[in-house]
This record gives sequence, structure tokens and C-alpha cells, in this order.
Amino acid sequence: MQTGTGGGTFFEAAYSTGPDPPGCLPAFLVQLFHSARFIISVAELAGLPDAALPEIAFAGRSNAGKSTAINVLTQQKRLAFASKTPGRTQLLNFFELSERDEQGQTVPRGYLVDLPGYGYAKAPESERSQWDTLVGGYVARRQSLVGIVIVMDARRPLLPADEALIAFIDRPTCRLHFLLTKADQLNNSEKRLAIDRARRRAEELGPRASAQLFSALKRQGVEELETTLAGWLRD
Repeated sequence: MQTGTGGGTFFEAAYSTGPDPPGCLPAFLVQLFHSARFIISVAELAGLPDAALPEIAFAGRSNAGKSTAINVLTQQKRLAFASKTPGRTQLLNFFELSERDEQGQTVPRGYLVDLPGYGYAKAPESERSQWDTLVGGYVARRQSLVGIVIVMDARRPLLPADEALIAFIDRPTCRLHFLLTKADQLNNSEKRLAIDRARRRAEELGPRASAQLFSALKRQGVEELETTLAGWLRD
């Protein structure tokens, strides 16, 4: 593990007990995600960057709010491109996460990877096949992939396309986090039903899986997401 500010490791600092009030994330952790910057778009597996740092991928059905979730997490309005035409973005987009070391130098700590949307019925078969090859190959073979955030509309979680992706990710070392977006469009009873269903599904997959509600509009669930993903990088 690499050394960060203050003489300890970055993630030790991020998880240490300190002066931050209860419920307030350490500044280290928040800055990690706010540091995200675009590095490269990949159209073929041969173009993947060196697997030298841990990677966290975001996957989701078209229109589930995946790009918006990434933008809210990183506090950057257009880091991830939200196309008005679902399924148009067909590339793996890498965003570097970094921090400043004791000398003030920028030190890369990991990547967020925005995967192409799936489940868009109107996409041509050739495009769907291309997505399967690119995303399927990345998910199955990328050893630096430590976890995948599966973004789902809280009003329609765990649709067949979501379940197909879950079944495909047959790697015990790859974490899964079900991010139920647009939770602000549900009443309290509907929220409970949605998160209970997602948590039951996560329990079926064992300790590598988890679930939460999320609202980009209300900025609800952001800290929970940050804490979960920082834990993946720490481990």
C-alpha cells in the first residue's frame, strides 16, 4: 500500500478516527473522488491501459442514471457523458483518482471505469454484440477490477438484463454494489420495498455484494457510496 499524507497510508488516514464529526466523511476520502479526471476511452480490449491500479467499474441499463451518479460522486457536472440517445456511448471510459503526497505531487490511486449502457432494445444487433465483446471481456479478464457498481432505477430494480450481468460476474474477488438511483421518485413505502428486495438479492450473493438507495437530485446516498468504494480500494 502506498504512503500518503501525514506519514501513514492514504487509506489508513481516510479511515482513522479523528476530529471529523460523526457522519462526516474524512476530507481525504472526499477529495479522492473529487480528483477524478478523464484519462482514456477504450474501444477494444487491446487498448486497455496497464493494470497497475485498482479499478471500480460502473455498469447499468441505459437511462438508469449511471453517468449522473458518477458526476455526482465526483462533483463534476460533465465528467461522464450522459447521452440523450440511450446506448450511444460504446466505449470504456477511464477516470483516474489521485491524491497529493507529502511533497505535493499528484499520486494516482485508482480508476473509475464507466462501462457502456446495456439493455437498450432498439440498439442494432451489431452494436449489442460489440458491447458484449468489450464489456464481457473486460469484466471477465481484468484482474485489476476490484468491484462493479450496478446502477439500477429504484422503480425497476433487478430486471432480466441486470440479472444477466450479475450472473456473468462469476468472480468471488469482484465486489458488487447495487445502486438504486432515482430514489426521490419513490415514497417511503416504495423505498423500503425496493431496498429490501435489493438487499435480499445481495445476501444471496454473499458478503461481496451490497445495496443502497441513491438520489442524484437530492444528493442522498453519496456518502454511503463514497465509503463503500473507498473500502474496495483500501482492501
